Amino acid sequence: MSQPKLAIVTGASSGIGLEIAKLAASDGYDLVVAADTPLVDASAALQGLGVEVRSIEADLATAAGVDQLLDATGGRPIDVLVANAGHGLGRAFLEQEPREWRHVIETNITGTLLLVQHVARDMVARGEGKMLITGSIAGHIAGSFQAVYNGTKAFIDSFADALGNELKDTDVTVTCLKPGATDTEFFERADMLDTKVGQGKKDDPADVARTGWEAMKAGKRSVVHGLMNKMEVAAAKLLGGGVSAEMHRKEAEPGTAEA
Repeated sequence: MSQPKLAIVTGASSGIGLEIAKLAASDGYDLVVAADTPLVDASAALQGLGVEVRSIEADLATAAGVDQLLDATGGRPIDVLVANAGHGLGRAFLEQEPREWRHVIETNITGTLLLVQHVARDMVARGEGKMLITGSIAGHIAGSFQAVYNGTKAFIDSFADALGNELKDTDVTVTCLKPGATDTEFFERADMLDTKVGQGKKDDPADVARTGWEAMKAGKRSVVHGLMNKMEVAAAKLLGGGVSAEMHRKEAEPGTAEA
């Protein structure tokens, strides 16, 4: 009897990552799930789905954290990588401490690239594999009061498209999931609960996860979840950075939350 396939899912303690992990388990994948916070509840939920689950609490902004995650696979081939770990950061750039914005960059970009490069090399050598990388519609928008975060997502959106092109002649696919505002812990952790976007209507993470998972299985290069998010991306491209930044300011500036 062959061993089940293995999926790694990062940022899996809650939200989109946890919902993607559930979909992977439903499709029969054993799981290695990781986050920088305890995964007790997430692990318990996934264990009940009938697959092997290993949970790792690690700081994926660091090379040591990435190595810790990879070691947890026990040398098994990785069939699916869901690179979903990320951090947000609200408030004006000049009010942020360097350690804060550096951690966002190191998590969203550096750690993601370290993990993706290692796994992609192995997948290409084996001749198979799928990667789902969580970008954001924020990558298309000049994000006043989220300047660093949006900048990291612009990088990831572009990187995923480019990597997918580099691997087009292999049997390894790269899909970039681009959500909009989603009902997760993101806005609380980013200190954005006093903003209009922080208090506004958000997408269901289970719906976002399914959009990404199905796009990955189909081998699509990228996918924006939801009609409104697609319209927002189109508007940002049409209007340009200055107008886009002003519109974003009205949503993300501290104190804009509706009473």
